[in-house]
Amino acid sequence: MAHKFEIYKDKAGEFRVRFKFNNEVMFSTEGYKSKTSAQNAIDSFRKNGPDAPVEDNS
Repeated sequence: MAHKFEIYKDKAGEFRVRFKFNNEVMFSTEGYKSKTSAQNAIDSFRKNGPDAPVEDNS
């Protein structure tokens, strides 16, 4: 698979989500205290992402 979400624990012990495309990290989230909150972030990206507008600030 060329793309995936990963849930991982950072050095502070918080859960974070990163999105990888071809093994390159495209973005990562803030830290969450629970794994469930990290999974909720992924669910939100999947639900709301396809319709998100693009803001060009160039």
